[in-house]
Amino acid sequence: MSLDVEAETARWLATISPQEVERAISYTQGSHWLILGDLVVTAVVAWLILKSGVLSGIRDRLGRGRSRPNLTVLIVALVFSGLNWALALPWSWWSGWRRETEYGLTRQPVGGWLAEGAMSAAIGAVGLAVLLVGVYFLMRRAGRIWWAWAGGLTAAFMAVMLLAGPVFIEPLFNTYTPAPDGPVRDAVVRLAERTGTPSDRIYIYDGSRQSDRYTANVSGLFGTARVAMSDVMFQQGADLAEVRGVVGHEMGHYVHRHALWMTGIFGFLAMAVFWLADRLYPVARRWLGANRVGEISDPAGLPVLSVVIAFIFVLATPIINTMVRTMETDADRFSLEYANEPDGLSAALIKTAEYRAPSPSWLEEFLFYDHPSVENRIRMAMQWKADHPPEG
Repeated sequence: MSLDVEAETARWLATISPQEVERAISYTQGSHWLILGDLVVTAVVAWLILKSGVLSGIRDRLGRGRSRPNLTVLIVALVFSGLNWALALPWSWWSGWRRETEYGLTRQPVGGWLAEGAMSAAIGAVGLAVLLVGVYFLMRRAGRIWWAWAGGLTAAFMAVMLLAGPVFIEPLFNTYTPAPDGPVRDAVVRLAERTGTPSDRIYIYDGSRQSDRYTANVSGLFGTARVAMSDVMFQQGADLAEVRGVVGHEMGHYVHRHALWMTGIFGFLAMAVFWLADRLYPVARRWLGANRVGEISDPAGLPVLSVVIAFIFVLATPIINTMVRTMETDADRFSLEYANEPDGLSAALIKTAEYRAPSPSWLEEFLFYDHPSVENRIRMAMQWKADHPPEG
């Protein structure tokens, strides 16, 4: 007897109560509006920083006498990042902690959230400052095609950050331990051996510190790459079938080098963004009334550049989401092929529906979803199940 794919998909979706679906829709659609909110806050904060004259003052003081452009960019970028974080903090608090708390997606105390946010901002400020020293150097030296070189530099920077993340950054926020001996580890090791994933790079981390989301991830590149499962998975009763389905998905990212592919893609995307920013910068400078900053190569105009880039990325959201969704679909397919746990993967996907509405319209999914919808992912799993009935 053949499996009715649509009926099986509907059966899985019916395990989510109407109240849970309504809550998920409310959270998800609210998250869409946050994209616009982030852009507005970016523009307001940039305007405030420009009107304060702090960055242009730093530029003028450091520019006296012997020219020190790289030092000027470094200090301006650090000061900009600090001011940007402080001025946007009320919005970040509401969107990143208060809202998550109201929807039951985190139990982290606000003090812990604030401390981690400050540490993350400090790390990000240093990394951004180093990158911007290179970008502004290229603006000064590479002429009209600076944007092409800057895109390549951005890709290289992303690769370095991906390599360093699991070793130097992620342990600052969470504790990662190898999966302990037992049925879970045995199942994961067998799956790793079958997929060619190093079995000594399977970790469990205390993700419940920050969030109650059911999730796993793959991070790093080459020798630093690893698969990590949040302890929330086990707090929510993940069985072996779910673990195999979820870890198989993350192994798909590892084996198919999705992080490396995305680094290359984002390098080309960065070229396009910088090219557009070069042309939109004068318009944004006039719109923001930035009378004390010069052309795009002036580091004091960094707030203007930040607004332009944020605006471009909002417009590019569907493009970026489509690229990520494609790789997520590929990882699901990999999991089904190697783990062969369509029901386990579906059970895990149902648990992610609390923060990702399960059945959006095709347009909403195209515009806003960086993963395929839960409904479409379960339908693919059920189609796999129908196409691969158990032997005997």
